[in-house]
Amino acid sequence: MITVGVDLAAADERSGLAVVSWSRDRAEVTSLAVGASDAEIVSAIRASDKAGIDSPLGWPTAFVSFVSTHESGAVTPPPPGEGAAWRRRLAYRMTDEVVRASTGLIPMSVSADRIGHAAFRAAGLLSMLSPDAPLSRAGDDLVVEVYPAASLFRWGLTHQGYKRAGLASSLVSSLLAAAPWLTLGEFEPLCRRRHDALDAVVAALAARAAATGRATRPTPQQLPVAASEGWIALPTSTLADLISARPDASVPHR
Repeated sequence: MITVGVDLAAADERSGLAVVSWSRDRAEVTSLAVGASDAEIVSAIRASDKAGIDSPLGWPTAFVSFVSTHESGAVTPPPPGEGAAWRRRLAYRMTDEVVRASTGLIPMSVSADRIGHAAFRAAGLLSMLSPDAPLSRAGDDLVVEVYPAASLFRWGLTHQGYKRAGLASSLVSSLLAAAPWLTLGEFEPLCRRRHDALDAVVAALAARAAATGRATRPTPQQLPVAASEGWIALPTSTLADLISARPDASVPHR
């Protein structure tokens, strides 16, 4: 199995792209770069079995409706005392609230924070990957939305503060200790130096979790909203389980 991880930023120079090859008892990072273009990302994803993208794949349904009604000047203001809750629904997706409830982490708002710029790019990438039919934003196709910090939290590793200068190296050491079957090879110095490279590797590990049925999926009730807004796949197993896992027949992959 080949998984790809993308730490997507609005600009190429801050976008990490990792390719991980999985065998029976090891996983090897075979390619890792920071400065990935759209063409490079699309090419890598097409050659993979599953790709994890660290970027929102959609916007809150309430926000999409708000923008449409705002254009026509027909916005209905919230009832007195409900303004904060109304704005929260505009800012956060269902999957963001699920992540908050299960991990305590608060994903950035795709409609109110700068991560929206990455989401614009992600929307373009999904269109490039499947120009004739929309890819599932709920993770049922080749691409799944991932959140490296939340994945690290689920695996019991440092998940906050590691993006500050010099701290990524410590996390790399912890990751390799927890996953001795993972080989970074020549790319280890880059992971220790650049958090966007490290996040791309973590995204590829999270993609493996999703591909093998070891990540959260929307319930039937959640699926219609997730298909529009996107769904963050959170690992549900330990890191050790990833290397012994077999692809889940119920999870589409190539």
